[in-house]
Amino acid sequence: QVQLVESGGGLVQAGDSLRVSCAASGLTYGFGSYTMGWFRQAPGKEREFVAAITWNGGDTSYADSVKGRFTISRDNAKDTVYLQMNSLKPEDTAVYNCAAALWGLAYREISRYRYWGQGTQVTVSS
Repeated sequence: QVQLVESGGGLVQAGDSLRVSCAASGLTYGFGSYTMGWFRQAPGKEREFVAAITWNGGDTSYADSVKGRFTISRDNAKDTVYLQMNSLKPEDTAVYNCAAALWGLAYREISRYRYWGQGTQVTVSS
């Protein structure tokens, strides 16, 4: 049974930093075989791409709205992917989900990802 469990969300002020994590288990081919992505969904809005990292960390991609502020990384020894969020803005408020896609590139498309976590709430106050 595949499980992706996010943690680290919370309530912060604008300009603060926060790191969210996603611990994976049960992936058929092992965590190191999967591209990992972070997505977010704000109330009343569609889910959107935030960042992705390839299986070996060799390539990353970011949404324009977070580029230069957010950093995605992974530790394959710990089966965990991270999203470091700096200079947070109120518009970053959302539920943040991690997702896994077997092999491939640092995909931006939701349809590429097979496995999803339940999400962690990030709220940024002004």
